[in-house]
Amino acid sequence: MAFLEFHDVVRQYGEGESAVKALDHATFDIEKGELAVILGASGAGKSTALNILGGMDRATSGSVVLDGRALTAASESELTDYRRFDVGFVFQFYNLVPNLTALENVELASQICPDALDARETLEKVGLGERLGNFPAQLSGGEQQRVSIARALAKNPKLLLCDEPTGALDYNTGKQILQLLQDSCRNNGITVALVTHNSALAPMGDRLIRFRSGKVTEICVNEHPTPIADIEW
Repeated sequence: MAFLEFHDVVRQYGEGESAVKALDHATFDIEKGELAVILGASGAGKSTALNILGGMDRATSGSVVLDGRALTAASESELTDYRRFDVGFVFQFYNLVPNLTALENVELASQICPDALDARETLEKVGLGERLGNFPAQLSGGEQQRVSIARALAKNPKLLLCDEPTGALDYNTGKQILQLLQDSCRNNGITVALVTHNSALAPMGDRLIRFRSGKVTEICVNEHPTPIADIEW
């Protein structure tokens, strides 16, 4: 049994002739400690899959199981606990609380989780040990994204979900963020699912899951992921 099983999942909006299937019997697995790149064009279904993995949306049919826990059968309160304790989120936009410092933003997440990592140490690991007392407006875009990653990592999640995390960053800063995510996966054993439309990022993952028109069209396991420094786009 894989750590994450996403099997025969349909997500349909509407009924009858006007119905739209954002996911059309999509199936993939991710093993524990892998960095999986979920690749596809806009509208391919990858973000819908991410929302279901994160407990923010429900499948119309199919099965989603994480570490033996069936998300498709979970109640609303169980999904709330799942989002709170088991999943970390990193988005294109950083969603930091503007009137809290970098340290306080990370502490927000770590305080609600029983197995949380130390907020200060986590910020130091992402290279922000000298910026703990700065507010988001005093940080660059790349630094703000590092805070958001530290906030997600501090929860000590089973699964880290990243939706176009470099989309608002310049090229060099984006590469630094991707390196940080790859290192977090390698060094901490966190399972990472990274959604992107950028096909150049495919080689960085242990697993590539390609979406098109709501379907999974390709799954490739990469025995030797490419270091971020060697990827160009």
